[in-house]
Amino acid sequence: MNTYDLVVIGSGPGGYVAAIRAAQLGFRVALIEKYPTLGGTCLNVGCIPSKALLDSSEHYYNAKKKFAPHGIFAENISLNFSQMISRKNQVISQTCEGVKYLMDKNKITVYKATGAFKSKNILSLQTPEGASEEIAFKNAIIGTGSKPAELPFLKVDKKRVISSTQALSLSEIPNSLIIIGAGVIGLELGSIYNRLGTEVRVIEFLERVTPALDTSLAKELEKTLKKSGISFHLSTSVTAAQVNERKVKISARAKSGEEFSFTSDYVLMAIGRNPYTTGLGLENLGIKTDDRGCIAVNEKLQSACENVYAIGDVIGGAMLAHKASEEGVFVAEQLAGQKPHINYDLIPSVVYTCPEAAAVGKTEDQLKSDGISYKSGMFPMRALGRARISGDLEGFVKILADKNSDKILGVHILGARAADMIMEAVTAMEFEAAAEDIARISHPHPTFTEALHEAALAAVENRSLHV
Repeated sequence: MNTYDLVVIGSGPGGYVAAIRAAQLGFRVALIEKYPTLGGTCLNVGCIPSKALLDSSEHYYNAKKKFAPHGIFAENISLNFSQMISRKNQVISQTCEGVKYLMDKNKITVYKATGAFKSKNILSLQTPEGASEEIAFKNAIIGTGSKPAELPFLKVDKKRVISSTQALSLSEIPNSLIIIGAGVIGLELGSIYNRLGTEVRVIEFLERVTPALDTSLAKELEKTLKKSGISFHLSTSVTAAQVNERKVKISARAKSGEEFSFTSDYVLMAIGRNPYTTGLGLENLGIKTDDRGCIAVNEKLQSACENVYAIGDVIGGAMLAHKASEEGVFVAEQLAGQKPHINYDLIPSVVYTCPEAAAVGKTEDQLKSDGISYKSGMFPMRALGRARISGDLEGFVKILADKNSDKILGVHILGARAADMIMEAVTAMEFEAAAEDIARISHPHPTFTEALHEAALAAVENRSLHV
């Protein structure tokens, strides 16, 4: 029987990064993955393919709508959707092959099999072909990710009622698409098809989109997406559905009592994701899960079985690839006797719509709820020279700082390059910077990051220079 210092179940950004870091630290590592390719949901049917299609669809949209002011006139623009999907698949393939290369480079043994715990030191493996094997381990990490959630009366059939997985590989551009859920996944996929000409309608139970974001950011994002052509029905619940081979009819009711019905080519379920922890043999270790399937862990990310750890989506919190990666490194370094650290308050979140939304730290609602005295500085993107150059005028930067100490408590950005700009805020906040620290740093001109500088000036003493 093969014996390993560490066995990692799941090859997503949490699992494969944990495996690499452990191997770097001298451990003998095995990685278990039941699917044919490595990379998990993120690389295969999540982050990477969705951003590839977002990028392609934005090019198409810009060519049709935004080139003329630059003096560029492109007539009879056509779209080869199958080529767009093919390019997306190539990006996936290259990225997953990169993970395989890293496994080989770091001498990590990869098992293409389903893993289940037989005991606290034995893992039973079952290959897709039916072969079985057992391996021994000193420690294990569960990083099996999550799966799309469903409504009790509306299950994903992968034909007309689809999840994000199917939405990333459709064979046609739908004439119409209903999206249930106005979170990150729903808005990103809705943006893709809206740009390609699909009539997109979003139904959301809550009163606003992206409820985890700052209220002002969410409202402005909703406004810009409405301008692009996406329809929103907020404070609305889906009550029934009728599905046939060609269409889906959705019945819905607003909190006001008004009832609606919509018919569409497809319905995309985007109401969130649930941890994927079934079939792992957790009962053999005394590990229990909650109603959603989450595994409880302590501050060391240990489960109820002391040598079995869990990371990423299976332990709840923000379901983000970079959070899972940090947790994987955290466990590996801890096993090596180091003292790693994760600041969960400073894990940034991003919505890759156009414009992008990015945030880190506290929202205004959270600060009010916690009774923290704060001050706010905002700066509109349209006041930037760089924004006028590129035509990306929508959005703003908002900095929230402690009213007394000036320590930055939260940064919220809507605009072009927000996903990249947020890292200046993360870095500053990790070093407990004050708003005045950013205000006193020279920012290159013309750049989008000048908006951070101006928002910091506004937060310090309401002295933005360009508004």
